[in-house]
Amino acid sequence: MPPLNKTDPLRVALGGFGAIGKTVAQRLDRGIEGLMLTAVSARHAERATAAMADFTRPVPVVALEELWQTADIVVECAPAAVLRVLAEPALTHGRTVIVLSSGALLDNLDLVDMARQHGGRILVPTGALLGLDAVVAAAEGEIARVHMITRKPPSGLAGAPYLEQRGIVLDGLEAPRCVFRGTAHAAARGFPANVNVAAALALAGIGPERTTIEIWADPGVTRNTHRIEVEADAARFSMQIENVPSENPKTGKLTPLSTIAVLKKLVSPLAIGT
Repeated sequence: MPPLNKTDPLRVALGGFGAIGKTVAQRLDRGIEGLMLTAVSARHAERATAAMADFTRPVPVVALEELWQTADIVVECAPAAVLRVLAEPALTHGRTVIVLSSGALLDNLDLVDMARQHGGRILVPTGALLGLDAVVAAAEGEIARVHMITRKPPSGLAGAPYLEQRGIVLDGLEAPRCVFRGTAHAAARGFPANVNVAAALALAGIGPERTTIEIWADPGVTRNTHRIEVEADAARFSMQIENVPSENPKTGKLTPLSTIAVLKKLVSPLAIGT
């Protein structure tokens, strides 16, 4: 790919056109200086095309593995199972891939080597979490403990493989129930669509085997709540965020906004945060 002229906008393609992808696409279509939406991928191409009927500049709907051909940046906001389908061709052609399914990334860390070999890059947004800047900074010193407690409405955990494999039913739950305690790696495998925040936290800090998490199904909450506790030589800190769920109860409204913020940071003359 020839080097971009500094006046050319970065071309952005979206892998996935659900609650996250639609929000990001709409914002790009409205206009962000230095960025241009060029393609999307969707499970149902006809629906995606219809959803772009009111766009100022509708874009083609293409296969996941073809997104890199029209983009400098490929945003993965698709089911975790298809991460490699999107990421491999993009990274081997030197593209930047923004990964939202960070839980899947834990089992595909060879993609980092692929990016290094071919001049690509992988970015993981903060997403529905907070404080990753502080964790990244603390990891430059010594971190003794990172623990996260997640509370979600039962519907926000529906369909998780961990629950289905163990026959855990949350319908009609009347009191909070802890459904998982373990490592971030195990949580990412058992709840691939529910706790990508745990994987992002692990990658920012002390890794997926040392980062621990509790997951609670709580019928008394209406927001996806994450509390982080960190013990480090530089600081001790705890943080809590309560996210409003999107139209997809497994995903908070903050996640697409975080993706937009990452994209804007790539082209902004002023960047805030670590």
